[in-house]
Order: sequence, then structure tokens, then C-alpha cells
Amino acid sequence: MSMDSIAAANVAEASVSQVTARERIQLVDARNRPCGSAWRAQMRRMSYWHRATYIVVRNSAGLLCAQRRTLQKEVFPGGIDLAAGGVVCAGEAVRHSAERELAEELGIRKVKLGKELAFVYRQDGHHIFGSVYGVVHDGPLELQEEEVAQVFWVEPDEAMALPGVTPDTLLAVRRLRERERW
Repeated sequence: MSMDSIAAANVAEASVSQVTARERIQLVDARNRPCGSAWRAQMRRMSYWHRATYIVVRNSAGLLCAQRRTLQKEVFPGGIDLAAGGVVCAGEAVRHSAERELAEELGIRKVKLGKELAFVYRQDGHHIFGSVYGVVHDGPLELQEEEVAQVFWVEPDEAMALPGVTPDTLLAVRRLRERERW
């Protein structure tokens, strides 16, 4: 890669990070009731309660789609996500957020999400009301290069034991497996 290409990539990554930091995020109270909004960077800095979606993608063979996060991600850079998803924007419905994130990160559109499963993740300064959905997908994937470095299909037990798995997506998968018995 030439120095010009590297410089262009760094500028693009910086502008994506700046845009992401300036997204308005739906804030909630400790009972998951909407109570305002904040810029993403402020939400992270102040450890505000917020909502996030988690979409666990499996194929018809039962393999789970694991994602290697890019190094530019603000939380768990380079980690392994066991679900697509992200924070819910201000005024956005949770299911719509899940559909948006699935389309943005993996290029999966117009699929039926499973029934929502709610959980709470409160660890290391994160205060999240999570909404987990499951989906079966056997088609092609279109990765969002700013967020997803790589994907691979793996048995669920193996995926959950991988080093570097993000703790919130691990909890989401555990909860979904408990409910659906897979």
C-alpha cells in the first residue's frame, strides 16, 4: 500500500470516527424509560444508560457469524462480536435500529428478525439495555469496512470460547441460546 493510500485511509477512518462520535444516542433511565439524548462521545464518557441491539446471525447449518471488529472501533477494538448491532439513535425504534445495523454491518436486508429478547449489560462502565434478535441467513454478506474487518462462520460453542469475544455479545448469545435451546 502506498503512503498516499495509507494517508487517505487514515483520513477516512478519522472522519468516520468523528461522525460516529457525533451521533445522537437515545438515553434511558435505570428502568429503560427514555429520558433524553446525548452525543455518542458524551454517552460513553459519562457512562449513561442507553439501548443497544444485538442480532445473532446463524446459517441453516447452525453456524454462527462472528465478526472481527476493526481497530478503529471505540469500544473493544479488534475484538470478536458474536452479533451484529449497535446503539439505538435518539428517537429510533429498537427493531428499526436492529434492522438498520444488520443492513449496515453485514448487508443483510429484508429478513424477518426473531422475537426480541431483552437483557441488561452493566459492566466496566457500560450501562446497556440490550435487545437481542436472531436471524437465519445463507446469502452473501456485504461488510461495512469501517466497522467489520472480517467475518467467519463457527459452531456456537466454539465461538463463545474464542479469545477476545466482546462480553456484551457473549451475554446476548447466551441469553438467546437459553431461550431458543440451540
